[in-house]
Amino acid sequence: MWRFVLKSKFILLIPLFILSAAMLKPVPEAITLKAEPFPFKPTEFYVATVTDERTDKKAVAYLLDATSGKPKPVDLKGGGLVAMKAHLQQNLQRNAKLRPVSLRIKEYKITEKPTQTGRIEGKLAVKIAFDLQREDETLQLVEYTSGATYDRPISDFGVVEPVLRKSLENGLVYFNAWINREANKNELLAKGLKIRFKDYNAAEEDTVFYTSEKLLTWQDFLGAPSKPSNYGAAVFTSFAYEGNTNVKNAMVEIDLLLKVYVLRSSSWVRETSRDAYSLNHEQRHFDITKLVTERFKQTLHPDSLTIADYNSQMQYKFLESYKEMNRMQDQYDAETRNGLDQAAQHRWNQKLDEELAKFAVKKKVQ
Repeated sequence: MWRFVLKSKFILLIPLFILSAAMLKPVPEAITLKAEPFPFKPTEFYVATVTDERTDKKAVAYLLDATSGKPKPVDLKGGGLVAMKAHLQQNLQRNAKLRPVSLRIKEYKITEKPTQTGRIEGKLAVKIAFDLQREDETLQLVEYTSGATYDRPISDFGVVEPVLRKSLENGLVYFNAWINREANKNELLAKGLKIRFKDYNAAEEDTVFYTSEKLLTWQDFLGAPSKPSNYGAAVFTSFAYEGNTNVKNAMVEIDLLLKVYVLRSSSWVRETSRDAYSLNHEQRHFDITKLVTERFKQTLHPDSLTIADYNSQMQYKFLESYKEMNRMQDQYDAETRNGLDQAAQHRWNQKLDEELAKFAVKKKVQ
């Protein structure tokens, strides 16, 4: 009887052992992301490139092996980067007329550990950087950082693929919402430039601003020579600009205020030189400054500037125009011999009037 019982127990234990072993599913060799369209259609961007910046490119998941109790590295089928690229190409609509955006996968990994209840706890960490490709440069836009946890039976790996797939989808959903919100007002996302010019001509105590309605008078020469001079008069004229920018409808709008001016306190005249001919000579110095300013405006065509560096480019063009102004002023004085050569002075009068007329600068001619 005891043998029988013992024998019976032995016989009964065998099928139970076989059943328990059969229930333990092996860790999958690879994970295939399910083909499922993303829940939105991009209207502001398309994915141009995807790069893998993960420190660990060996696997996207370290799944706990129930038989060994150790984590096993499991990658996406075909390799992590290849599979993610293919998934995006297959499931996210692409319109190359939109902004080209690059994805940098910085983190994308699942790790697992056993729980006291005999189940498996999984943890996902995701970090994706989104960059804009513009004018041969890369602009960092925003990063998506997220995570997820799950709890699964020891032999059921069905939750792993949806967690990986949805995390990638959620990253793109986040970026799509961000770029839709920022597209029309963020300078990084601007598609072009618009430039508007305005001439400043308000009256100020020590400054005369250029206007076609009013020429210089000797009352504008209030200074005294800063050093001994043989000249009968001198005018201090220059130009400057101030700028404000605003982004509207994905365009950087640049408003430039141009100031062409004479400083009264730095301009002077001797009593013996207060005549119309000498005043015209000094006025023409003012005209030269105005002419160079109009040429400066012409250099600031949107096609000659880049969104990435328009401010420094405008400053460079301003400095070049400033040098041009000084050269032209020196040339004017040299050719007219500071106004002593009346024939040369007449030629310069005509030249300046003709050049200013090309820019629709209306001014009374003496």
